[in-house]
Amino acid sequence: MAFGTIEKVSGPLVTASGLSGAKIHEICKVSDKGLIGEIIEIKKGLVSIQVYEETAGIGPGEPVETTGAPLSVELAPGLLAQMFDGIQRPLDTFMSQTESDFLERGVTIDPLNRQKKWTFVPQVQVGDAVQGGDILGLVQETSVIEHRIMVPPGISGTVNEVMVGNFAITEVICRLDTPEGEMPLTMVQKWPVRKPRPVSTKLNPGEPLVTGQRVIDTFFPVAKGGSAAVPGPFGAGKTVVQHQIAKWSDVDIVVYVGCGERGNEMRDVMNEFPELIDPNTGESIMERTVLIANTSNMPVAAREASIYTGITIAEYYRDMGYSVAIMADSTSRWAEALREMSGRLQEIPGDEGYPAYLGSRIAEYYERAGRFQTLGTTPRQGSITAIGAVSPAGGDISEPVTQNTLRIVKVFWALDSTLAQKRHFPSINWMNSYSLYEDQINTYLNQLLSSRWSELVNEAMSILQEESRLDEIVQLVGMDSLSQKDRLTMMTARSLRQDYLQQNAFDDVDTYTSRTKQFKMLENILLFDTQAKRALQLGAYLDEIIKGTVDLRERIARSKYVPEEELNRIDEVKHDIKEIMQKIIETGGVH
Repeated sequence: MAFGTIEKVSGPLVTASGLSGAKIHEICKVSDKGLIGEIIEIKKGLVSIQVYEETAGIGPGEPVETTGAPLSVELAPGLLAQMFDGIQRPLDTFMSQTESDFLERGVTIDPLNRQKKWTFVPQVQVGDAVQGGDILGLVQETSVIEHRIMVPPGISGTVNEVMVGNFAITEVICRLDTPEGEMPLTMVQKWPVRKPRPVSTKLNPGEPLVTGQRVIDTFFPVAKGGSAAVPGPFGAGKTVVQHQIAKWSDVDIVVYVGCGERGNEMRDVMNEFPELIDPNTGESIMERTVLIANTSNMPVAAREASIYTGITIAEYYRDMGYSVAIMADSTSRWAEALREMSGRLQEIPGDEGYPAYLGSRIAEYYERAGRFQTLGTTPRQGSITAIGAVSPAGGDISEPVTQNTLRIVKVFWALDSTLAQKRHFPSINWMNSYSLYEDQINTYLNQLLSSRWSELVNEAMSILQEESRLDEIVQLVGMDSLSQKDRLTMMTARSLRQDYLQQNAFDDVDTYTSRTKQFKMLENILLFDTQAKRALQLGAYLDEIIKGTVDLRERIARSKYVPEEELNRIDEVKHDIKEIMQKIIETGGVH
């Protein structure tokens, strides 16, 4: 520890002197109030500290004390179903302790409950040799998640005592004989948030992340262990897209980071998630969710830390062998915090005032995602899928945060304000978006669903692209100038847009669509197109096809509202498409 004195206060940036031996990223207690801060620059005997709490009323001459430790999070049972701020203070406990709806300064609260007893079931015996990453025992953290208590990375030895029963997270549950002597182990690990947790091997992502959102799963899929960006202007639906993925994706754990967003959005999450039932477990979605809230009225410096807090918690569950999805909403607000602190440090600005190291910081974050083989004698496989919302000012995706993000991530879901204004949600523009995982995921789905899956996807995208070309002609000379075949293409594209890509997040059935249902819906729309083109070739007229298939097209359109347990109704539509088209062919062309 070292003691110093405040020399200057500039918003969340405090400059202090006299802190000999201080290190970068070391945590300090600032002023008599004991505000939490982190050292971000050391220059000519002066230390710059970004303070994670409000600095109003603090002035030169007040004391500063270093703690000798970096900003770290506690990792133990009790993380799930909790809501923390950017530096892992539990907000519900904070509110009850301070009896205030707002963050009060200088309040020290343990991140995790020290009193609660957890039932520890050992998985090792006395005499077993263990190393970092090995599972010591199991704790049922929630009704759906089994928490695996692991040997901390970098520690190895022989078990000389192991407990069984109910323990608090700080009580000793195992003792190891190590080369340095006997080492007691508890359920809790502390880990610096800016340091990635070690793994054995990084693997190539291959399995798709099923989100239940048709436009994503069909055209722009993301792999488990992949990374995706959701840029879009205000009101385009970034938050709703992330909420939908958090609710319905087939991952074990969700970490949702509300970084600089409005407080009412986090309130909506807190109100909605406990009521949502996980389709895989039948339990509340909160049973597998950790929320990190750093809303727009909270200290800006803590916003910068919140993303690292979230990704470190995600890495901890990944090390247990779980697949984790982390949502960051929004990384633009995080970058704004970087820009503010950089400006106060008087660093030379880069594009639009952002620091020159913006790109490397964004890369550091997304590179912590991936599919990994964990440490341990018997390695497990775990993954972190990182999905970041980007809020470019005015919807201009050429700005630095979006461009630096797109250089790193492999999936780009381009939200379109024009689609949002037409009430088309998710408002992902199928002409501008892309996924670099598409080929390998389609190969996987060809084996899982049907060998025709990638063929259907390519055919559907071709029709949508053709519609875009034909739409320019229609706007110039009108629909009547098109051939019957082109008018049919326009009709099929409209069906793809309205009946398949458009999805109602607030409808109990349409909010989530399984892979099987997606395949059946897409197959029917394209089968109708194929059969109608065949009818045109054999002499039928488009007007006859339109008049003779009114009810059929209505049933295709309403397939999105067919419950998952009644998919045979979609199969019946497929059978009727062929029958009705055959009748039209047999009677077509006769006038």
